[in-house]
Amino acid sequence: MNKKTKILVFSAIILLIAGMALYPQMKKWFATNESHAIEKPKDSQKKQPLNVNAQIIKIERITDIYRTKGLLIPDEEVDLIFETSGRVTNIYFNEGSSVRKGQLLAKVNDKPLQAELKKLESQLPLAQERVFRQKSLLDKDAVSQEAFESVNTELEKLKADIELAKARIAQTELRAPFDGIIGLRLISEGAYASPTKVISKLTKISPLKIEFSVNEKQANEIRNGISLSFSIENDKNTYQATVYAVESKLDEATLSLKARARYPNPGGKLKPGHSATIEIKMKEINNAIVVPSIATLAEMGRDIAFVYKNGKAQQVELKKGMRTASSIQILDGLQPGDTLLVSGVMQLRDGMPVTIDKIE
Repeated sequence: MNKKTKILVFSAIILLIAGMALYPQMKKWFATNESHAIEKPKDSQKKQPLNVNAQIIKIERITDIYRTKGLLIPDEEVDLIFETSGRVTNIYFNEGSSVRKGQLLAKVNDKPLQAELKKLESQLPLAQERVFRQKSLLDKDAVSQEAFESVNTELEKLKADIELAKARIAQTELRAPFDGIIGLRLISEGAYASPTKVISKLTKISPLKIEFSVNEKQANEIRNGISLSFSIENDKNTYQATVYAVESKLDEATLSLKARARYPNPGGKLKPGHSATIEIKMKEINNAIVVPSIATLAEMGRDIAFVYKNGKAQQVELKKGMRTASSIQILDGLQPGDTLLVSGVMQLRDGMPVTIDKIE
């Protein structure tokens, strides 16, 4: 036996002796740890109650409020222009002032037309006298019917020329088409006006219109006569308006329906151009079971919630009704007086022990 083999045999004998000496202690250590390993799952199986908040179900009123944005626009608005061309001789309005329907605002030179009118009107008495004489002679069979008709036609033609001259003179006058506020002046006296030159802008701001859109879901609920409330930025007041017109079809691009409401705007306090935050009461139910949206879950095609029963969470299946931004109407599954669990809902399981921290 060589030296290397002797060393290996000697090492093996030492390890064997050491193992036999340590065996009782190692057996006891493994038994202790095995016992602990078996007992540990038993401790983990003890379910600790989940702390939750709850709410007592009661009958309430639920209102479906649709919120959207809109724009305040004038009741009427028009660019003021002359119907004819000419030199502006007079401007009769002050910028930013109120004007009445029919009020004369500006005028272009009409002297040639006035002269033409005066000439035509001077011929009127003679033409009328001719007709009168011809009519007298016709009654005596002194002239033919044709001769009478000729002078009568000349009279009617003269009258038509006079009316035409008056109409042309009227085109030299710029008058307000409706009551409103006139804007800034864009032309001066002495300037040459034409049908393409804007003189100013006239705006009617009492009443005001509110233009807004609703989505496809609310399209059938919007109709004439519905009331809405609106507010504008930097104004703490809430204003009431009434829908007076609804578009006949949905917009093909946005699938929204455009509508307009009218606000009286006494004193012209609100100005066109403001954006408006609009609220419309679409539907209201007085006797409803209403729960917070966060208290319900959708699970495998069902809507569920949890109620408190004998210290445990009990799962109930729901049938939902109308929805608002934060609440849901429950048609079936809950009754007044039930204790609904409203927090920790994602962690709850049917039959899980729970402790109620707060109840509303």
